[in-house]
Amino acid sequence: SIQQTRGIKTLNFGGSLEKVYERSDWPKQKVLDYFKDDTIAVLGYGPQGHGQGLNLRDNGLNVIVGVRKDGRSWKKAVAEGWVPGKNLFTIEEAADKGSIVLNLLSDAAQRDLWPTIKPFITPGKTLYFSHGFAITYKEQTHVEAPAGVDVVLCAPKGSGTTLRTLFLEGKGLNSSIAVFQDVSGKAHERVQALGVAIGSGYLYETTFAKEVYSDLYGERGVLMGAINGLFRAQYDVLRAQGHSPSEAFNETVEEATQSLYPLIGAKGMDWMYANCSVTAQRGALDWHQKFYDASLPVFKDLYESVKNGTESQRALDKNSQPDYRESLEVELEEIRQAEIWRAGETVRSLRPENNKK
Repeated sequence: SIQQTRGIKTLNFGGSLEKVYERSDWPKQKVLDYFKDDTIAVLGYGPQGHGQGLNLRDNGLNVIVGVRKDGRSWKKAVAEGWVPGKNLFTIEEAADKGSIVLNLLSDAAQRDLWPTIKPFITPGKTLYFSHGFAITYKEQTHVEAPAGVDVVLCAPKGSGTTLRTLFLEGKGLNSSIAVFQDVSGKAHERVQALGVAIGSGYLYETTFAKEVYSDLYGERGVLMGAINGLFRAQYDVLRAQGHSPSEAFNETVEEATQSLYPLIGAKGMDWMYANCSVTAQRGALDWHQKFYDASLPVFKDLYESVKNGTESQRALDKNSQPDYRESLEVELEEIRQAEIWRAGETVRSLRPENNKK
């Protein structure tokens, strides 16, 4: 449930002042009163639809889910307590019934189903996204803000699965919020309330374009793409120099994820450096600039590729292919069968918490 902690404040982020919104400005009863006359329709039951929908339901709001009838997501929703005809409907029915419509379909599905959904997004409603993709790349998605409708965004900084897990633990995932169209004059306060209701820890402001640019850039960069490339490169050099798979994996992935990255997450990079050996400190301080210089041009190219629509078009094209799930599995299996990750499976099994007695 929503926990009451701090409130709206302006904080110094590395020398820049930014406004943040915290849960105490929207305690649970205030949220319930604010949305007492609303039906919140969640379209899609993927990671975000699942996480946000369940959190909204557990917070006592009137929420319904819209998915393709009898499909995989429909069956998953039924298994998790959504009742057909009561709070589980087709996408069209849910979009029609909702006064606040959370469009949490995949980016490709938002493009493909927009002609179906658009007639139900009538004046006076609120259209909500958790990704700036569809609106920002409207030349590719053909999704345009309907007249007479508030259009807002609340983007959790992580997967819907993590949003749900942290909610159940009494914690919260940070989220960015934005307003693209404010017809009612209340869009800003409404998206703040929605952000708290879905389980956000705190909220900070952005725009639709900045959200999607930073999101696509980060996923292809340090968050997923770059880190995989760096792991592989370091591991392959160690193996080529005669190090065993277990040693190469431990010195590349295991020590990073189990020992060092948690220190960064807890108190920052300087804290991690300060809590390592003098030899490690010196090496990191001497080499980090070389990695920065080598990678900066790649990151600049990546950002431009995101901003000019190359990455979004590629994502839409790939995700629209009828055999996408099958081809994705081929790519994932290639990663799964790579020596580094097969070695990692064995290393993880040796962690004390994974030893089965």
